[in-house]
Amino acid sequence: MSPQRAPRTGKRGPYAKTAQTRQKIIDAAMNVFAARGYHAGSLQDVADVVGMSQTSLLHHFKRKSELLLAVLDQRDHSGVSRALGPMPFREMVLMQARANVDIAGLTQLYAVLSGESTTEGHPGRGYFAERFERLREEYAGELEDLRAQGRLRPGVDPAQAAASLIGLWDGMQLQRLYAPDSVDVAASLDAYLDLILLPE
Repeated sequence: MSPQRAPRTGKRGPYAKTAQTRQKIIDAAMNVFAARGYHAGSLQDVADVVGMSQTSLLHHFKRKSELLLAVLDQRDHSGVSRALGPMPFREMVLMQARANVDIAGLTQLYAVLSGESTTEGHPGRGYFAERFERLREEYAGELEDLRAQGRLRPGVDPAQAAASLIGLWDGMQLQRLYAPDSVDVAASLDAYLDLILLPE
């Protein structure tokens, strides 16, 4: 009787190789789009970084817009709060702001693509419009909860404060790209939260 084989775990063979190749393409596209933008960064540029032909790349991503959406999805899943689970609102904001600084190219990619996506017909326009709407709703909900706990300063409107927080965050990240040694994104957000929240 032949010895019993241990059950296989994880993906193997061509499926694992395909997943690895797709990930390499997405990583390369993140760098290309961050450096050149979506329109100027070509599929050939991405293929060159990975070391494959454009034809081979198109086997994994049929269209450039499909690759862009995969890049944006990966950016979303790099969030600290997703990895660590639920945490207090202020802690989540400051931890994510600090983490963004340490993720190479993330802030630059976001700044380039969110700016480009304001143009009509850009494949990322719907993604960013939905993202801003979702963040405004999420942050306003968090601030509503804090108001119910007596933690929001009198006169602060949760919806307006949520939109202002997002605008400050994006603006400070953009400034930091120009002056990384002079701009502290987390410190600016912390100071803003001091203006709208009461101490515990």
